[in-house]
Amino acid sequence: MIERPFWKQRIEDAWNEAPIAWLSGVRRAGKTTLVESLGADRIFYLNCDLPRVAGMVRDPELFFRGCDKPIVVFDEIHQLEDPTRILKIGADLFPHLKLLATGSSPLAASRKFKDTLTGRKRSVHLTPILWDELAAFGATLPQRLHLGGLPPALLARSKSVGFYREWLDSFFARDIQRLYGFRDINRFNALLEYLLGQSGGLHEVTRTASALGISRPTVESHLQALELTHAIAVVRPFHGGGQNEIVKQPRIYGFDTGFVSFARGWDTLRPEDNGSLWEHLVLEYLQAHLPDTAVRYWRDQTGNEIDFIVVRGRDEADAIECQWDPAAFDSGALRRFRSFYPLGRNYIVTPSAEPAWQKQYGDLMVTICTPSGIDLR
Repeated sequence: MIERPFWKQRIEDAWNEAPIAWLSGVRRAGKTTLVESLGADRIFYLNCDLPRVAGMVRDPELFFRGCDKPIVVFDEIHQLEDPTRILKIGADLFPHLKLLATGSSPLAASRKFKDTLTGRKRSVHLTPILWDELAAFGATLPQRLHLGGLPPALLARSKSVGFYREWLDSFFARDIQRLYGFRDINRFNALLEYLLGQSGGLHEVTRTASALGISRPTVESHLQALELTHAIAVVRPFHGGGQNEIVKQPRIYGFDTGFVSFARGWDTLRPEDNGSLWEHLVLEYLQAHLPDTAVRYWRDQTGNEIDFIVVRGRDEADAIECQWDPAAFDSGALRRFRSFYPLGRNYIVTPSAEPAWQKQYGDLMVTICTPSGIDLR
């Protein structure tokens, strides 16, 4: 079993604040394996896909009284009839227990949850394998970009089209259809694959609806489901004091570089493919390490753009540019951005800058580093 200490600590931190840790993440991201790594001697594990589990928890109070381990895990808890009631009873009546519930979606995405358990839970979103976890998995960066960060795909060391196609079909059947009641798998998968193919670009709902021949309301409802189930990340624009800024149009990123390359038909990666996939990897790193911070992008009407913006305070924003080759960096967009928002740190994030170093671009000081070199305090 490959240890993932960052994520184990995130779960422990969640329990330090609330009795329930809600672990979400896409299918095959490694949620069950992560749970098992907490230690067999500590966990009472329930696979809620199994019919017999419903009988075990029919009387929650009786069930919790019989738990002889400090951690109770409900894997895929949305399969149960009334998961809210079970978790509330456990949290309120048995404070000595730590509860861990897993699912592909945030708790509120399931129609079965009539109560979001405010004050009783903290959420942890498990992303695909991160930049700083590659060594533990014995994987190279090119493998991570091409195969993606779902453990079964990355550990396979070669790209199997069947894995990605099966995952898409299973995702619809087990998550989307059960949670949202959508019926047309072909229409849904056409939208998801279209978004994966366009990943990282500006998104406009009307253009997407026209390209796929489906209605705007259908696109909007499917987009909401995809965002809630972590299949896409919607990065919204940063704006405020600049001129001619984009203020509404989001950028949409697919959840995993392996699926982006699959949707684009890339059976191998060319050098020019690395840059866009590297941007995805940096975003996942920021999402994992700044879970309570909205990552934004910035762009003006003339095309000046900053990949990611992290707001630090009322008047302070960090600018993050993703570059496969830092020598190709053009400081024009950063200069434009800083003319409106002068306070904050500047980063060029590249896989080849270890240790980090600094470079002056005119009156701008820029830190050149890997994702690990970003100051996340």
